[in-house]
Amino acid sequence: MTNDKPKIIAGLVIFVILVTCPMWINMGKNKPAPKLEMAAEAQAKGYCVLPKADMKEKHMQILDGWRNSVVRSGQRVYVNDQGKRFDMSLSNTCLECHTNKAEFCDKCHVYASVNPYCWDCHVNPKEK
Repeated sequence: MTNDKPKIIAGLVIFVILVTCPMWINMGKNKPAPKLEMAAEAQAKGYCVLPKADMKEKHMQILDGWRNSVVRSGQRVYVNDQGKRFDMSLSNTCLECHTNKAEFCDKCHVYASVNPYCWDCHVNPKEK
């Protein structure tokens, strides 16, 4: 009977090193999340569709829900908790205040390494 214990241990050590290698290589290289300033247009209005914290956390779910409501149900008006009415439109509602796509949208999407498909249907806005 042969003793394979050293081979098994060596294999496990190599496996653990390979699996954790990306973590060790990238240690200390993380960047802080970008800081977004509220757009001047949004500040002038004094409100957004939802509070800032909710928009940061849930904007994709909100936009997906809007898309489904508009495309599938024909419902085009969103009423928030304060009773304010908004057109369910990325181009006409969101980009009315947040006019600088590169500063507002792209900055966080690049940081988070996400590629939203908004612009597959919507016209990419011209920067002002």
